[in-house]
Amino acid sequence: MTHRPATTPATTPTSDRATPTIGEVAELVRSKNAGPFWQTLDVFCDDDESFDRIAADGVLTPERVGAAYRVDPELVKIFRMPNIRVVKVSFPRRFASGSVLDRDVHAGQQHIPLRNLTVAPPVG
Repeated sequence: MTHRPATTPATTPTSDRATPTIGEVAELVRSKNAGPFWQTLDVFCDDDESFDRIAADGVLTPERVGAAYRVDPELVKIFRMPNIRVVKVSFPRRFASGSVLDRDVHAGQQHIPLRNLTVAPPVG
């Protein structure tokens, strides 16, 4: 079995698709606990252009995140922090961290659906 570094996209390369994914545009996408009842996804960008593409209207919306994670969009919180080129997404966990039904205690494996959301192509 081959292991990939955490920053290697697990998606089709941009050249094979007209619209890249968040994982292809961002420097790093990760997930983690935000307490036992919430999880947080962080999208780190290494330049302003990448951040602007990911933070643009329609890319990361409560509806898109809710659909990807099967959570009520009204519970999805999205924070755009342009000064540090980060977008943070938080929502309630389906099961409390460490409960019998929890399959990822640290929520460290929950970033893939977000990585796979598409980003609008650059304008111009």
